[in-house]
Amino acid sequence: MFEGKQDLERNITRTLRAWRTPNCSFIIMRDQDSGDCLAVKEKLLLLCRKANRSDVPVLVRIACRELEGFYLGDLAAVERGLGRTGLASSQHRKRYRDPDKPADPSGLLKRITRGDYQHIAGSRSIAGYLSIAENKSYSFRILVEGIRKLATS
Repeated sequence: MFEGKQDLERNITRTLRAWRTPNCSFIIMRDQDSGDCLAVKEKLLLLCRKANRSDVPVLVRIACRELEGFYLGDLAAVERGLGRTGLASSQHRKRYRDPDKPADPSGLLKRITRGDYQHIAGSRSIAGYLSIAENKSYSFRILVEGIRKLATS
């Protein structure tokens, strides 16, 4: 919906204020990049509060470093989504046990797929194969937990 982090921060308050679809919730997902996770989240929550829309539930989640950490947390999904082989067997290696840790997850993903991973097309290809139960990314599991809470409230 938004074209990058700056566009999100510039327009989220206005978008929430103008939203008229009943019985919906907002999920805001943003990369941490090199910022402080709690500070990034608090800034987004403040922008949401400025909309004065207590009738619209909002869930804000920050992907540790980058969204690509979600994919590193499920190399079997990367294999299936990109039509590669031999990646899932690396999931037990130290580098992939905590996929939220690498400083450049997208670069690592491009390297291990030998350039097959491209941000938009690769994400679309992989996303449908991600395992909700088996993903090793902590920030992915926290996102899923938040979505489940929203869905049951």
